[in-house]
Amino acid sequence: MRLRDLWTETWEALDANRGRSLLTVLGIVIGISAVIAMTALIGGVRQGLMGELGLDRARVISMGVYNGSQVRTEDIAKIEEGLPEYEYITGSAYGSGKVASDAKSADGQVLGISSHYFDVTGQKLVEGRTFTSGENDSASTVAILDKTSAHNLFGDKDALGQKVRIKGIEYRVVGVLESGQQTDPKSVTAYVPLKACVQRVTGYDSVDSLAGMAREGEDIDSLVTKTKDFLATYYHMSDEDVDNGLYVSSMKSMIDSFNSVMFTFQLLMTSVASISLVVGGIGIMNMMLTNVTERIREIGLRKALGARRSDITRQFLLESVCLTLAGGAIGIVLGYVGAFALGGVATSLLASGDSGMSLTVTPVIEPVAVLGATGICVLIGVVFGYYPARRAAKLDPVESLHYQ
Repeated sequence: MRLRDLWTETWEALDANRGRSLLTVLGIVIGISAVIAMTALIGGVRQGLMGELGLDRARVISMGVYNGSQVRTEDIAKIEEGLPEYEYITGSAYGSGKVASDAKSADGQVLGISSHYFDVTGQKLVEGRTFTSGENDSASTVAILDKTSAHNLFGDKDALGQKVRIKGIEYRVVGVLESGQQTDPKSVTAYVPLKACVQRVTGYDSVDSLAGMAREGEDIDSLVTKTKDFLATYYHMSDEDVDNGLYVSSMKSMIDSFNSVMFTFQLLMTSVASISLVVGGIGIMNMMLTNVTERIREIGLRKALGARRSDITRQFLLESVCLTLAGGAIGIVLGYVGAFALGGVATSLLASGDSGMSLTVTPVIEPVAVLGATGICVLIGVVFGYYPARRAAKLDPVESLHYQ
């Protein structure tokens, strides 16, 4: 049988049962659209979060010493010298106190930060500048606020250049951050030079945490181990102190864990959606068996005119595959439409929440997902269409011609 004749007969057979064919492919449409929507949406969430973190976040290594040893401000430069694998290491100290403008006052958190702190944390300035090295070294009375804190203190006025008082000392606002770290939207967070914080806010010369940006090309896991060994030696820590009082962790491990969780979630959602594909496949088999029963005389006539078993098998298999491919094509389109709709809803919910988190979820359309969906449709068509096709091919032509 020529391929052109095969396609023509397949189309005529499906068109003759148009309503039944559309209902049969519904399970395939639902299954494929669910798989595509979940794949695109989860890919968009992953890409959005990774974009918020920044590509360099995998190179960030956090450190902390909690065994009673004090990490002094002068230690930062010595640790940086001892670990040349880092581009820079920054420290921060945490304090609290009244932060006030001329009009408002609030209990706030005061963070003393050294150079490159915002480069490591990934926070971005929307106005102004960060501290200069001279301001850091001289403990200058300058401050940076996040947008929420600036609004809480100055309302709709521009905070840049304004004065704030922290524990009675006046600081000039030189920068405004894109977002803050506070969980209470009514609180205030102010960033000041590290030396200014330890001299005027906390009152003791120690750093609460350290973080470093590894140089490009460095093996992060190896650097974590080297950093831990260096800090243990630098602070004369015993094995017990290292286990209980030394913290060294990379963002890479957190990002790897996040990717693993997202992959597991995607696999789970895909597995659930695949149940619809199995149900759709059973529907395809049921329809093809019905078609075989209704067309027994036609099959007998074809065999009497010289059609081979392989010709009958190919015809019914092609009908089955065409049904699944049609359902797959519709499912792919609906899946991406649904993914963008869900992405818009997720973006709106995140923007309207009180978490301060703003994330744009744009579904990721991956060609691999389309090819995979197409392959799944063909596989379902072949697997669930093979039995009806073989049953049709094995019919006896004489008995088929006498079938009523």
